[in-house]
Parts: sequence; structure tokens; C-alpha cells
Amino acid sequence: MDYHIFKSLLNRLYSHYVGGDRRPVFFDVSSICPALDAVTESYPVIRRELDHLLDRRGVLPRYHDVDTGEADISDTTAHNWNVFMLEILGHRPEQNRACCPETCRVLKGVPNLMQAFFSVLEPCKSIPLHEGPYLGYLRYHLGLRVPDQNPPTLIINSQPYKWKSGEAVMFDDSWPHEVQNDSDDIRAVLIVDILRPMPTLPTLVNRITTDWIARPTYGRKVADKARRFAADANLKRAA
Repeated sequence: MDYHIFKSLLNRLYSHYVGGDRRPVFFDVSSICPALDAVTESYPVIRRELDHLLDRRGVLPRYHDVDTGEADISDTTAHNWNVFMLEILGHRPEQNRACCPETCRVLKGVPNLMQAFFSVLEPCKSIPLHEGPYLGYLRYHLGLRVPDQNPPTLIINSQPYKWKSGEAVMFDDSWPHEVQNDSDDIRAVLIVDILRPMPTLPTLVNRITTDWIARPTYGRKVADKARRFAADANLKRAA
């Protein structure tokens, strides 16, 4: 079966259980995944590890360098969108994780974690309108470094949100969303995707899809690219 047809069928199944076109945009983090509160509370140490990474900006690839499928939103506007992968569908790039041991320790306590990575927008880097491809997850952002002046705006289904350092937000990124950014400093967040809470049947289908189909294909591909980029960055620094 064609991948896009398969994904469409899954989304149609999940839509029946999550509210269809009336499904929420934003969610209460504590209600959906209380373990993420510990991540939010760990903002100071996560921020320190991010700052250390930003001092070595060359270790952060552009998003489309590790996931070519994101080129339409990562490489179509001026300036860079950099990422630093910590986990994707059970794959854990070792060199990256060694740079952020405390962040990874906190993330270990999050159940149903699908993906975790740092997301860094350069000054004035906007992200065009797009929508996440899959209804099977919810997305958490922890603001780590947000400009005080003219902070960028995340707009989801026409509802705006402005990041704040130390503040978390959870949303359904399958809704159309974009980032409008005219700030003169970087915006950095920790992104964590978790399996969407659903009844037993769609949850079982979701786990089979992510563990047996997405993990050995998409997940492995992105993790391998992240590993190769980290190895190349280390070689360049050694030289």
C-alpha cells in the first residue's frame, strides 16, 4: 500500500476518536502527561546544556540535513532552522546524548515518548504554514531561549502563542501552523512528541505503526543522519 494512502487511513481512524475537525488545538500538559512537568521544572539545567551546544553552533545541523522531508518548511525561507536530535522512535544518537546527559536523564521519565530534540531558529527565521502529517502524537515545547524583544509567534489553526523561557506548551501540530519571526535573536525550544492518548484500539494501532513501521524506516534514517553529522562535526573540530 502507498505510504500516503496508509497514513490517510490511519488519520481517518484516529480522527474518529479525537474529535475530528472539532479536536482541540492546545492541551494541558499536566493532564495529558504529568511526567512532562518534571521536564518543565528542569528548565535551568536543560537551558545550561543548550547554551553549551550553542557555543559550538557547528554541532547543530539544519533540520533538512537530517530529515529531507522537512525541506519544504526548513529550506524555503531565509536563515537557518537547526536541530539537535536526542531521540527518535527508539533510536538514540549516542554522541548527541553525551552532550546533554541531564536533559536525557529527565526525558527518560517520559512515557510514550516518540521524539525529542532541540529546535533553534536563527534571528528572523520564519516557518511557513504547514501541518504535521500524523494524528498519532501530540507535541510539547519547552521555551529555552526566547528573545525578550519582539518574540516570535507560533500560530496554530489561527490561534497565536508566544514562547516564554521556562514555559511549556502542548499542541496538536496536525492543525495548520506557522511561525512568524522578526526577532533579532535566536529562539530555542526543546520539542518532545508523545503518543496521543486514545482508547485501546487506536492506541494499539498507533503503537504497531510507530514501533514496527516508522521506527525501522523513518526513525532509523533520521537517527543515522544525525549520527553521521555528529561524527563529521567531531572530525572537523579535531582537525
